[in-house]
Amino acid sequence: MVDNINLEDLNKLTEKIIGVAIDVHRELGPGLLESVYQRCLAIALREAGLKVEEERPVPICFRGQRISDDGYRLDMLVDDVVILELKSVAALADVFKKQLLTYLKLTGKPIGLLINFNEVVLKNGIKRIINV
Repeated sequence: MVDNINLEDLNKLTEKIIGVAIDVHRELGPGLLESVYQRCLAIALREAGLKVEEERPVPICFRGQRISDDGYRLDMLVDDVVILELKSVAALADVFKKQLLTYLKLTGKPIGLLINFNEVVLKNGIKRIINV
């Protein structure tokens, strides 16, 4: 059990999210701004019956003290479990993976998907990051 969801359910949820993202990519293709993909993906995920929060603030704490209420913002949080970090770049840099892992640690969420919509085949631009 991870964050009140078992691993099988977590895998099914991420598979569903990836399937929806692939459908959005097939419809729009690569080359648009990240913000366009974010809005379209949010619509499609909601149509698929998932709860989606966009631009959710992430508070920053240091040594037990809150130093910022909204130091960072998640692109998306799906079903209060999966963080989506969306990109539309030539190639995914390691810093994007580190960014998502930091978000996972700050929020205590179990898993995130880094999705680069600027790929000809979207599955080549998807990285699954687990909070270990």
